[in-house]
Amino acid sequence: QLLEELKKNFAPFNPDADTKTIAELSEAELEEKELHLVETFKAVLERANFNPLSQIDLEQSFETASLVNLQTKVDFDDFDRMVFYHRGDVFTTTTMKKLFRKVEVEIDIFERVALLLKFKDKAHFEAKKAKLDKLNFTPGKTYIYLYKNIPRYDLEVLFPNVEVSMNWKDRLLFIVPALGAGIGVLFKALPQIILIVGVILFFTLGPQAADEMGANEENVRNIMPVLAALLTLVIALGGFAVKQYTSYKTKQIKFLKDMTDTLFFRNLSSNASVFHALIDAAEEEETKEIILVYYHLLTSAESLTASQLDDRIEQWMEEKFGTKIDFDIAGPIGNLAKLKGRTNAMNDNQAVLLSQDERGVCQVLPLDEAQCLIDDIWDNLFHYAGASPVGVVEKPY
Repeated sequence: QLLEELKKNFAPFNPDADTKTIAELSEAELEEKELHLVETFKAVLERANFNPLSQIDLEQSFETASLVNLQTKVDFDDFDRMVFYHRGDVFTTTTMKKLFRKVEVEIDIFERVALLLKFKDKAHFEAKKAKLDKLNFTPGKTYIYLYKNIPRYDLEVLFPNVEVSMNWKDRLLFIVPALGAGIGVLFKALPQIILIVGVILFFTLGPQAADEMGANEENVRNIMPVLAALLTLVIALGGFAVKQYTSYKTKQIKFLKDMTDTLFFRNLSSNASVFHALIDAAEEEETKEIILVYYHLLTSAESLTASQLDDRIEQWMEEKFGTKIDFDIAGPIGNLAKLKGRTNAMNDNQAVLLSQDERGVCQVLPLDEAQCLIDDIWDNLFHYAGASPVGVVEKPY
């Protein structure tokens, strides 16, 4: 039901849609669907233990570069709506090249990143004089992504509207050799330049001024040396310009390849497929939380309140797996308290899997009774024969 609700509200904004809409939705209906999509999406993320990251936090992360050696810029004004969540903030060690040697650095990693972006309509990008056919996205559509193992300080490369350019180091590596080569070309072509200037002076200021530049009347009359000098200069400067432009394009392509590799190998799912992954993750997280609560209440030698149980689970996780967590005790206790059913097929009395007394002490049913209760709930999820309408055949058993 939750999956279908997400898919239904996402349908008008889905850039991958391969079906036609029967009826056009009004602006009010589109806004309502967008709002429900975002609210439901956030609820699923929180159930899957994702945490939000605000635009301010994102902008602070953009200020520091990490693994991807790029100068990037993201225009948040391009979005009507942005939702950014992450899970698993850990530090890992990786090897990087610095000054022709390899060094180990510690990187802050988000193990999972979920991103929802609703782009503004075409009018916004036309006002920016952007070429719509060159955009990496469709204006007015919503894009949803799920990534793994993204460095905290490289989050900007996840945005489709990111603008990529060289950083200051690469700019210097491009400009300094260009200046050095340009000066070399200039000195090499200096005699030809002087000859050309001399010819110009001959026709404008007279032979005397031209003689000072080494262009006598005989050279001027013989135009071939002048043309040869001009051609040599054009070829030299043109070749230098082509070489530098090719070098720049090669470096730009390398930058884009680095970014593409990052996105390709770390993308888990996109758009509607993200819903399946997140709902599955939410169910897994809730199941693990319920098992942790039930296990520790069942095996504890002493009575535990919700707060004491919360502390015990956090301590157990750190001792057992070396993982520090902030366990949310309210969710699994509430889910266990909702589970009601019979613990004996011969008895119609309803039991609760988890209960709390007046002191807040939590109690759970023994394992055998809990299994009977779960079995009773499962058997009664769907009644085919009960209160059958006219024309429906009763079960023969």
